[in-house]
Amino acid sequence: MCGICGFTGARGGAEDYATLRAMCAAMAHRGPDGEGLYIADGIALGHRRLALIDLSGGGQPMMRATGGHVAEVWNTAVSFDHVRGEAARVADDAVAASPAAMRRGQWSIVFNGEIYNYRELRDELVKLGFEFATDSDTEVLLVGYIAWSQEILQRVRGMFAFAIYNADARELFCARDFFGIKPFYYTMQNGQFIFASEIKSILEHPAYTRELNEEALAQYLCFQFSALPETFFKGIYKLPQGHCLRVGADGVPRIERYWKPEYRFDETRSEADAVEAVDRTMRESVHYHNVADVEVGSFLSSGIDSSYLAACLAKENPAIKTFTVGFAEYSGERDEVSWARELAEKLQVENDFKHISEEEYWEVLPLVQWHMDEPSADPSAVALYFVDKIAARRVKAVLSGEGADEFFAGYRIYQTPLANEHVHLVPKPLLRVGSKVLRATHRRGANYLERASENVEDWYYTNANAVAFSPDERNRLLTADLREHLDSLPAPQQLTAPVYAEVAELDETTRMQYVDLWFWLVGDILLKTDKMSMAHSLESRVPFLDREVFALSATIPVSQKVSEHQTKIVLRQAAERAIPHDWAQKEKLGFPVPIAGWLREDRYYERVKQAFTSDEATQFFDTGELVHLLDEHRTGTIDNSRRIWIVYSFLLWYQVFFGE
Repeated sequence: MCGICGFTGARGGAEDYATLRAMCAAMAHRGPDGEGLYIADGIALGHRRLALIDLSGGGQPMMRATGGHVAEVWNTAVSFDHVRGEAARVADDAVAASPAAMRRGQWSIVFNGEIYNYRELRDELVKLGFEFATDSDTEVLLVGYIAWSQEILQRVRGMFAFAIYNADARELFCARDFFGIKPFYYTMQNGQFIFASEIKSILEHPAYTRELNEEALAQYLCFQFSALPETFFKGIYKLPQGHCLRVGADGVPRIERYWKPEYRFDETRSEADAVEAVDRTMRESVHYHNVADVEVGSFLSSGIDSSYLAACLAKENPAIKTFTVGFAEYSGERDEVSWARELAEKLQVENDFKHISEEEYWEVLPLVQWHMDEPSADPSAVALYFVDKIAARRVKAVLSGEGADEFFAGYRIYQTPLANEHVHLVPKPLLRVGSKVLRATHRRGANYLERASENVEDWYYTNANAVAFSPDERNRLLTADLREHLDSLPAPQQLTAPVYAEVAELDETTRMQYVDLWFWLVGDILLKTDKMSMAHSLESRVPFLDREVFALSATIPVSQKVSEHQTKIVLRQAAERAIPHDWAQKEKLGFPVPIAGWLREDRYYERVKQAFTSDEATQFFDTGELVHLLDEHRTGTIDNSRRIWIVYSFLLWYQVFFGE
């Protein structure tokens, strides 16, 4: 895993070199093992390396002399394994070199991620007559593109964001993996296409002037994360998952979708056979995700996902290290750490753990927002920051359980369509009246009746919409000027409607899962997974988010995934082949963070209130509404903690990126 960046229209002068160095330096945390710079033929490519495969020969940017079969490959990488001062001197010498002194290649690549089946692909390419100069997956990806063009995307198994430049055609080809595990940001400025793994890298390019995208803020209040293709920085976009783009000689980016998830339920397969298939496929995926020239560890929480992965990895490598964090002092029941350590003993694997103190948590919040690039209101992102930190001291890569909930129906909210069947004969207007009465009296059941009175497309637009602001609440919160400026803002349901339309014929639960693949998973879960691990130069690998795992999950009917009483039905049964029953059947916690209690304490109440009444807050919000939200929570009338956190996280982020 690494950091990549670059831009078209490079002329090779000192200014271009300085810009490329600054772009790389902004994301140095993504790759402490080496830096590579390449400017030639109108392209500038930069790379920061975290070495996991072919430690000595996989440096980037990597160039290939021709598209022919003879291997003539080289790179411009500078290793940082030796004394830092010497590394800086060598790097500065490279920057000082003239473009004419650099070897030029017809093909060049910068790549962030891992191709887990690169050895099989390499064997195919060797049979076609291609030769290789390294043992890296980067060279396999480059040669695979030379051999098969865009078809290479249908052959790879892994996570990736990459850019390949064909100097003869003056064409840049970029792609992002199927599920959006690896980030890819880009902008067009004055005819130049500029891209990077992190937004802060693009901000270093002199052609871009940072400007807040206020529409992104408005949608964020409803989604809890950045939900638009355009980021919080005006003019900077995210390449969607499963998409690629080409920038030709005319400088215009053309985006194309190369992969679409498809569901074909196998109603004839028994539940027992489905369990067998899940266990077999997951063990195979863990095997592939263990491919590395360094040690791979695993996160270990109290839930099924990481527990199952750790147990499968222990079969591959009995000496694995596992890592856990928790908040024991605030938990009313057993915390993550106690569950994880007990399972580690049963699996006979090592476990490093940490209890995060409230002081540590609050102190690191601005740094977390800096690493995230865009505001994140997911409290568990900070917990991830700490578990990644302790893991990075021992290993360079870890397995993590993201994707299991979206593939195998792990969220309790996916049970809602099943529960709604109990009231399907009640007239919908009557359900809506009942919902309003319950909500006005602060009694339970209002959400249930409201959802039962609507189609799923009308109310479900993010996994966090139960705790985020509704469009009406958002409009009351924003200043009058901002509301007027955003008068034509689409409702959240309008953003998700095209995605729902792609699976209109499927059941409601599967449609919810599909929407989460395109919004919640990539916009919240995977963003924090990448940014928090990379903050500590750690690679986070996600075996559930494998093409073959998804292909299998897409054949399992809803009845074998979720019921009114249980989620992840077949996955839990498969996990019981590797972990004890209590862990396989345990309800999901997901790094619970005690912010609700903290926000009722004087010191944190005052800290947030100060932010809510600051000059920054008055630019965007009705501060009276913000303080009311905070006071209402403090008195215990209602739990507003997640809504408070959404606004507070934005204000912290804004101060980091736009403050003086």
